Amino acid sequence: MTTAQTPAQSATQSERTAAQLDHPVIDGDGHICEPELVWTQYTRAEFRDRVLQVRTENDCSFLLVEGRGRPGAAAGPAAACIPGGMAPDVQLTWADILPGSYDPAARLVVMDEEGIDQALFFPSIHLLWGDIKDPLVAAETCRAYNNWMSDFCKTDPARLFGMGIIPLQDMPLAIKEAKRLKGLGLRGFLSRPERFNDLALYDPVCDPLWEVAVADDLAVGIHGSFGSAMPSFASQRYPDNIFYEHMIAHPFGQMAVVMDLIAGGVLDRHPRLRVGFFESGLGWIPYWLDRLDEHFEVMGHHTPWLKRRPSEIFSEQCFVSMEADEAKGLSWMLDKGLGHCVLWGSDYPHFDSTYPGAFNEVRETFDAVGGDVAAKVVWQNPRRYLGSS
Repeated sequence: MTTAQTPAQSATQSERTAAQLDHPVIDGDGHICEPELVWTQYTRAEFRDRVLQVRTENDCSFLLVEGRGRPGAAAGPAAACIPGGMAPDVQLTWADILPGSYDPAARLVVMDEEGIDQALFFPSIHLLWGDIKDPLVAAETCRAYNNWMSDFCKTDPARLFGMGIIPLQDMPLAIKEAKRLKGLGLRGFLSRPERFNDLALYDPVCDPLWEVAVADDLAVGIHGSFGSAMPSFASQRYPDNIFYEHMIAHPFGQMAVVMDLIAGGVLDRHPRLRVGFFESGLGWIPYWLDRLDEHFEVMGHHTPWLKRRPSEIFSEQCFVSMEADEAKGLSWMLDKGLGHCVLWGSDYPHFDSTYPGAFNEVRETFDAVGGDVAAKVVWQNPRRYLGSS
């Protein structure tokens, strides 16, 4: 990872941050909202009607996937991408998204106001790239997004870091796109917790992808969302209630993929691989690792390829993001000796983020927990996750 400037060294960073902290602050789970130019200027002409995008007609914005719209969705894309946007009776279109979500100069201003020195960015609507069936359309969706994300971060590469997406609908295409990411200056690539075409991430066909990540020092991120058409426990059990789906989509999906990557032997086979699990909270991690360790002890003969205790693997290779108010979950992670695995994410500009004041809120959590936890969570841990390149 590029050596970070301290607040005193960077003319664009806030005086308030420099005055209050003796280390920079990294937002480990920020988001962008994709502007139209991703599917117009950055997408090749023959794909522009089929790539993942937002369309607005008659003052209503809706997702378009492979030329098919979903105007009847329970909440429009803009509602999910604006702080407080899913409040009752709020009518929003994609034109209402905040400039800080798509304009890098505006985002730097937001970061200064919030006391954030550096940020790692994840997609918003492009988190739904798994809904695409055609592998070539998926590949073009990823290519265009990654090129735009690269240009976004080039505005200030010492402060702005991007995660890429890869077309896991087709493994050779996914590997090809993953090999471009280092050259684009992106810090890693994503998978959703759901399975692309029923592909388990522990399948040996994925091993060349993990080898690219290790060779190019790319972090791997698992980041889900609600609203996907991919088969999942949340969407199949609760297809008609957005409250229920959002409630379980993140943690239940992450629990499954933590097991896939650890018990499936991926991290044992690739001990230099770094994986982060985002936007699902902390509280389930200690319980889940205890349960995995118990199964390793009493049923390990069913996973003979697993050489280390699951909790040891997680401790050495995994990271998880926390919400600003998770004092209990953070305490539980510290009790388990996993404080070095926690990142903090603002989730800006999504509907359930705290804005303004996300970092001020998490500082209250750090104060309540005590110790040097703040320096670990907002500085040391995200630097390790992002790597040395």
